[in-house]
Amino acid sequence: MINIFLNGSELAVKEGSTVLEACKGAGVSIPTFCYDERLKAEGSCRICVVEVEGAPKLMPSCSTLVAPGMRVLTHSPKVVKLRKKLLELMLSNHEISCLQCEKAGNCLLQDYAYEYEVDTEKTKGRKKIAEYASSNKFFSLDQSKCILCGRCARTCSQLQANDVWAMAGRGFETEVSTPFGIDMEEAGCVHCGNCVSVCPVGALKPNTRHKFRAWETRKVRSTCAYCGVGCQIDLLVKDDKVVGVEPAGGKSNNGLLCVKGKFAFDFINHKDRLTEPLIRGEDGRLRPASWDEALGLVAGKTKEIRAEFGADAIMGLSSARVTNEENYLFMKYMRAAVGTNNVDHCARL
Repeated sequence: MINIFLNGSELAVKEGSTVLEACKGAGVSIPTFCYDERLKAEGSCRICVVEVEGAPKLMPSCSTLVAPGMRVLTHSPKVVKLRKKLLELMLSNHEISCLQCEKAGNCLLQDYAYEYEVDTEKTKGRKKIAEYASSNKFFSLDQSKCILCGRCARTCSQLQANDVWAMAGRGFETEVSTPFGIDMEEAGCVHCGNCVSVCPVGALKPNTRHKFRAWETRKVRSTCAYCGVGCQIDLLVKDDKVVGVEPAGGKSNNGLLCVKGKFAFDFINHKDRLTEPLIRGEDGRLRPASWDEALGLVAGKTKEIRAEFGADAIMGLSSARVTNEENYLFMKYMRAAVGTNNVDHCARL
């Protein structure tokens, strides 16, 4: 541990940590766009700059390491002035359509512009043309709202290891693009949507038929049911209906999802989804039943078949949608309780 001075107060921090990490540990809020703790610090957006005593210029806190005796000011007049100017420059070519933007209420640019009292009259300038990259059926890119933080490209490269997105062009013409502007499918996009999840503004958005605002939803922590990995997700619920999914920072997925976990959630609200056990009656029709009745029927039939035909007349088929631990218990049940090795897994089919 080393000691630094943060806004005049002495603070003990871990050696090798960044100024931003020290500020977060002390509860001091620093604005960020390009920063993600899972990614290598780049400092490209510069919105997280702080004033370090003795430094010739303002330093990006996300990539500046702490040093013994360092004196840092996070909200000095010089720092606030530069952050406000950076926001004005970002907004100068940004399509300001917050009333129609799906990201309203969950947009960092909107939040910081409000916090630093940015005057939109000073942000008038040449605007980017609204070009949509919609060749991906799961999400689209609106270049007119992109702030070039690069978080989507670095997430695709460093976390997803796919390298679909990259920064192309120079100056005003810089944009997020696929290699040589080829189609996303051709570039190898796996539609995971992790770039959508990390976008701090409304540039990358899911192609969904559900309309909602951030403040209309509540988050419900759950586990993705598509495989046994156990990825943690936050279900976005509006009026008791799931309208979206966001990755959560569980140990199994570290804030990432696959295409199914991110976008294939409509089955939850489907009218044909089974929500209770069904038992086929003598008339051949299915009727609702309680879990006790259904499990009792299965146990009774299992005993009858084993008594008459032997244990090997029974086979168990497990599910790819449950955890590895549950699959293990099912295997033990079939082999130890039922007495057969006839057990398989639906992922093989």
